[in-house]
Amino acid sequence: MTTDGRLARGARTRTAILDAAVALATEAGLDGLSLGQLAETLGVSKSGLFAHWRSKEELQLATIERAREQWSEQVIAPALRVPRGIRRLWALHEARLDFYAAAVLPGGCFFGNAEFEYNARSGPVRDRLAEALTEWIAFVERLGAEAIAAGELEPDVDVRQLAYEFEAFGLNAALRSRLLAPESAYVFARRAVLDRLRALCTDPTLLPEDSR
Repeated sequence: MTTDGRLARGARTRTAILDAAVALATEAGLDGLSLGQLAETLGVSKSGLFAHWRSKEELQLATIERAREQWSEQVIAPALRVPRGIRRLWALHEARLDFYAAAVLPGGCFFGNAEFEYNARSGPVRDRLAEALTEWIAFVERLGAEAIAAGELEPDVDVRQLAYEFEAFGLNAALRSRLLAPESAYVFARRAVLDRLRALCTDPTLLPEDSR
């Protein structure tokens, strides 16, 4: 029991450190993330962090994994509680915008920022970001395919195109909300996706009439 308790405390400590790293990376960038900077932010010794990560790259990769976990908890999980089909697709977009609007991360969208930062680089960090984006797009495509199978999207809908549009509207909302009025960015992003889904849906009454 004592060993289990230490392991649990260690896991909680590691998660708390990585939560701080994700938040810090949205402001300083993944490349600007370092063990020294993180230690200063947390008010702990740099040597203590070496028990978890031996290099800056290890920390960056672990930070990406924690950001993926946050995304799963805050965006994907709420959508999966909604019935499969067109309503789940809409709920996914809503959850994403709600996550942005809640300002959980001080610098906006972790993945949007990191993907722009690393899109012209090479190496393990860039590769892991590309994998995360591929997994996300595949998930949206899967929800689209499920909506077609449920008879709630027209059978000729191109789910790859739909997923591309979802990502384009969501990412633009994340970027625009940081530089311009956030309220209008979210309103436009909601309306764009809702209008698109209503146009493709076999039963528009499954969706709200207006974006909130």
